[in-house]
Amino acid sequence: PRARGSLPGTERRIGRRLLTLSRPDLVPLSGAFIFLTLAVIGEILVPYYTGKVIDLLKSNFDHRAFLIAIFYMFITSMGSSISAGLRGGLFMFTMYRLNKRVRKLLFSSLVQQEIGFFEATRTGDIASRLSTDTALMSRSIAANVNIFLRSLVKTVGILFFMVSLSWQLTLLIFIESPLTIVLQKLYNKYHMKLVQEVQDSIAKSNQLAGEIVSGIRTVRSFAAENEESELFEEKLQATHQLKNKRDVVTAVYLVCLRHIQLAMQLIMLCAGQHLIRNGKMSSGNLVSFILYQGDFGSYVRTLVHMYSEMTHSVGAAEKVFDYLDRKSTVPTDGKLVKETLKGRVEFQNVSFSYPTRPDIQALKNVSFELKCGEITALVGSSGGGKTTCVNLLERFYQPQSGQILLDGRPIKEYEHKYYHNKLGVVGQEPVLFALSVRENICYGLQNCPMSSVTAATQKANAHKFIERLEHGYDTDVGEAGGQLSAGEKQRIAIARALIRQPQILILDEATSSLDMESEHTVQQALSKDTGQTILVIAHRLKTVEKADKIIVIERGMVMEEGKHEELMERKGCYFRLLQRLSHNGEQGMTEF
Repeated sequence: PRARGSLPGTERRIGRRLLTLSRPDLVPLSGAFIFLTLAVIGEILVPYYTGKVIDLLKSNFDHRAFLIAIFYMFITSMGSSISAGLRGGLFMFTMYRLNKRVRKLLFSSLVQQEIGFFEATRTGDIASRLSTDTALMSRSIAANVNIFLRSLVKTVGILFFMVSLSWQLTLLIFIESPLTIVLQKLYNKYHMKLVQEVQDSIAKSNQLAGEIVSGIRTVRSFAAENEESELFEEKLQATHQLKNKRDVVTAVYLVCLRHIQLAMQLIMLCAGQHLIRNGKMSSGNLVSFILYQGDFGSYVRTLVHMYSEMTHSVGAAEKVFDYLDRKSTVPTDGKLVKETLKGRVEFQNVSFSYPTRPDIQALKNVSFELKCGEITALVGSSGGGKTTCVNLLERFYQPQSGQILLDGRPIKEYEHKYYHNKLGVVGQEPVLFALSVRENICYGLQNCPMSSVTAATQKANAHKFIERLEHGYDTDVGEAGGQLSAGEKQRIAIARALIRQPQILILDEATSSLDMESEHTVQQALSKDTGQTILVIAHRLKTVEKADKIIVIERGMVMEEGKHEELMERKGCYFRLLQRLSHNGEQGMTEF
């Protein structure tokens, strides 16, 4: 397999895409390239006029010629400085704008991906694409091309002036250039590798610190504070050693480079002194040549370095474009919007395996029906396939065979936002965002009136505790709802589902953290809405036995279905499940 960005065709293709993304910045980029040209011309002329001034001071002093030379030096220096500042400012402006556009496009693409993508892709990789790689590819035009072109034009311009001053000394320059190029390539090879290792090491230590902080309760429970501190110190020590290696490589490179430069300056002075004696060049020309020679070596090294940087930018851009071009395996391009939705759901011969476990079937030819106006309970052992049915109904995944129908039409045909507004889901561990209580309840809705919010919270038995909070509905719940108890989070999640007035309501252990009184209040509120299709996954027997229909799922298959009394009379899978639980005592009779 080829390395990323290793083929010229790939580099050209990515370069064209980057130019397309930079099209909105055409005007500032054009201005930046104009100022780049002016700055380079001015910088090249400064050493030339410096030599002229020195020659004027040595020979018969001509005051007028001296003032003209000084004036030209001043104009070129000022013009070069102003142009360089404007060039840098415009390039940075375009770089930040491009970075913003790319990150927005990438984030929009990521949130459109199916859930399986996030399960198979590490969070660190996604974060790296969004931050590090987007920054690298944004630099490719605004910074890398800027520096590369500036160095290339200056190298060619300086070479032209050096040849015009002394072709003999110019030939000597080509002794230094191959040595400098080889040294720069060796340095780039080892230094970039060590820089990457340092970054990876820092990322690992940060990841460890994040895990320890997020799991501090577990760390404290096992009294493992000292062990975790030692482990973190080991990670820091590994990073420190890598940084030392990186700095040693840089120090060796600078020492070698300095020796080459000093040797070349010595050779150049000796050869220049010989040419001056023979009248083949003036002292001012020698000074100009030495100034050009110092710049020439610097720009040759920059060209080699920037070529390496541009290669890295191409690699980073290719990773970003891989994510930008990826199409979700669960498309959300349905167009169907019904004025009235009954809420009748049918699973027809559905089979499914999770993307991360393709060899294990989570569901095997599953078929059942959820009727509108009824409460249906899914029961079974842990890992039997209950939550998988909910995941497929939420369109987190696409079944490998079979289909799920809503009012007789496949759910993939429904418009994405319309479908999810008609489907309310409350999980066992609801996710809240670092927003206010009201913003969490209205999440995904626009122009949500306060009357609707309070109506939903009263149904969820959450209104009273919200009113007791310091700022009521404007209270910030903290990261992941950390300022609230598990029961409070569940009630807010129930209110968030109810405010949408969904036609289908899925309660996946939605009342597991509630006390009996709160659960009874919520169930009473739900039972009043006779038009909803309600699917319940619960471990409490009282919740299940009141359902209009109970579906037993074991090992990914529907074993039996019916009312509680019917299933108990059959003495089948449901009866045996309760019998097994009853061996755990009275508690087992009340909870699965």
